[in-house]
Amino acid sequence: MIEPLVLIPGFMADARSFMPQLAHLGASRPVIVLTPGLADTVEKVAAEAAPHLPARFAVLGHGLGGNIAIELLRRRPEAVSRIALIATDPLPEPPQLAAAQEALLVAAKTGHMADCIAQMLPATALHAAPWRGEILALVQDMAATLGPDQFQRQLRAMQRRPDQQKTLRKANVPTLILAGVADTIVPRRRAEFMAGMMPQGCLEVIADAGHLPQLEQPEAVTRALDTFLSGRLPTLMLA
Repeated sequence: MIEPLVLIPGFMADARSFMPQLAHLGASRPVIVLTPGLADTVEKVAAEAAPHLPARFAVLGHGLGGNIAIELLRRRPEAVSRIALIATDPLPEPPQLAAAQEALLVAAKTGHMADCIAQMLPATALHAAPWRGEILALVQDMAATLGPDQFQRQLRAMQRRPDQQKTLRKANVPTLILAGVADTIVPRRRAEFMAGMMPQGCLEVIADAGHLPQLEQPEAVTRALDTFLSGRLPTLMLA
């Protein structure tokens, strides 16, 4: 029996951020989309979701969703068969950055959500492709659908995310780290650092992509995930 895939979108995103992968991977395996709900920390999201997940599953997370995926691995190590992380930072939010983000909470509640999202994900965080504008428009639409209350909860979860290095160093499961070469939010060196600390950490760098490689280069990301989930080796393994 093919194990289900638990898919966790990133900051202020929904299942549409993985639509190309859902269309392909969902044709051959059950897919569960996990959303943060009303929780405002990574730990709370994972604690609420963990009891309702299957006995055995693979997990894929992007950004904040990747942090939730790591927390699921910490809580239920016997259940996670393999883990894929896209544009995920395992380190806590720097205090100076968290402090600077406080103004966004007020702005989002007073009708300036679009400006807040543009600050959190500027165009420069994506590869300068002809379709970058379309991707940014989708990002804005997903955020508008989730609304300012969810913005506050998810921003708090980002600001309070734990240092997950200990969990990753102990995580002896097949792991795929995907990084966009042009990502300025979680740069390639952070992805290399994370892959290198994990016993079975493998890194796949996606060319012509930034912070949203699953939308910027969907075929390359889907191909890497399909290979990884099928149990075959990725193209690059870091010792």
